[in-house]
Amino acid sequence: MAIIAPPTPGHLNPLQVLGARLIALGHRVTIVHTGGVARYVNTPEVGFAPLADGASDGLLDTYLSQLAAATGLLGITRMIAATARMTARLLDEAPAVLERIGAEAVIADAAEPAGGLIARRLGLPHVVSITGLPLMREENVPPPFLRWPYRPDGSGRARNRGGYRVSDLLMRPISGVLEQRRRAWRIDEEEEDGPLVHVAQCPRGLDFPRDELPPRFHYGGPWRNPVEPWVDRPDDPLPLIFCSLGSLQGSRKALFATMAAACAAVGARAVIGHGGGLTADEEAALPGDPLVRDYWPQEAVLRCCSAAMLHGGFNTVLDAVAARVPIVAVPIAFEQPGTAARLARIGAAKVVRWRGLTVRRLARALEEVLAERRYKEAAGKLADEMANAGGAKTAAAIVSAALVDRP
Repeated sequence: MAIIAPPTPGHLNPLQVLGARLIALGHRVTIVHTGGVARYVNTPEVGFAPLADGASDGLLDTYLSQLAAATGLLGITRMIAATARMTARLLDEAPAVLERIGAEAVIADAAEPAGGLIARRLGLPHVVSITGLPLMREENVPPPFLRWPYRPDGSGRARNRGGYRVSDLLMRPISGVLEQRRRAWRIDEEEEDGPLVHVAQCPRGLDFPRDELPPRFHYGGPWRNPVEPWVDRPDDPLPLIFCSLGSLQGSRKALFATMAAACAAVGARAVIGHGGGLTADEEAALPGDPLVRDYWPQEAVLRCCSAAMLHGGFNTVLDAVAARVPIVAVPIAFEQPGTAARLARIGAAKVVRWRGLTVRRLARALEEVLAERRYKEAAGKLADEMANAGGAKTAAAIVSAALVDRP
């Protein structure tokens, strides 16, 4: 089967864990995307097949830089236009690749709409993987890129309708590409074959309440490999606070400096993972004597931390909650505000805005999640749900059974 997903680690890393589980069940799994994505395919069992652009690292790097700058109206519109071009490239080039590799099914990540349409074009069954928040629209659920709380009344529904209208306008470059290909391929949207199943990393307890989930939708837990201990953990008497801005926002040195200083202000030490976004000089200039690396063994480090300060990237949020760690959420872009709103609703996070953020305000938020046990208890409750969900093993079994038992 072929995996069609956005070309970022946040989607590809958990999908490779799922893919390895499917391979163990007897399937063959190959990621299909622009050539530069090969750098992220680090699971030996999972194959990779590039589009016709070959090893185009420059193409991918340009796209990732546009994702990293997706704040403000101008940044968002540029990011959406770039994403529409990436979707168009997949629609134009991936069908031939799938035919060449003999793909018999498609795993279509919900964040890349090309996957399902390509499957329909080739007459292949497909399943939908949801590595982030569930994106299905419901009248009581705000658009995921907004920080609005859940409000299932008339005012909330009216607000949500307005949010979706704006979303539809912004997303027209992508919807236009999809509609153009549907017309060219003579695919009637009303008659499209739906996915066999939807499998999500998101636990039910984290999402807003829903009444209109599609058939055969399965909430779950993080798709992860077993966690190894943090072998080089320092002998540090101070509480450790994990600080991350994910794989796209790691160059925000001012925000990292605010995080490090806030940790020091409350008598803790920041453990900063910047994903290669900071230079050695920028690392050395961070206040508060933090522990700094490009990458940490995130899941293992979080199990040794007292709290986490995060931008709300979905995988890091799941890892923090799985470690029963309370969160200070500083959402920046994409569905991070929606994730933060859900964390706030269940009581596992204190949310602060990143624009104009001061050390004093962030330190107060950190003091609160450290001092008030309710944050840790809320994270622990969700951790228990995720631990019982079965992770990638259960998701792979659901996908495999759906493919074997399909009509």
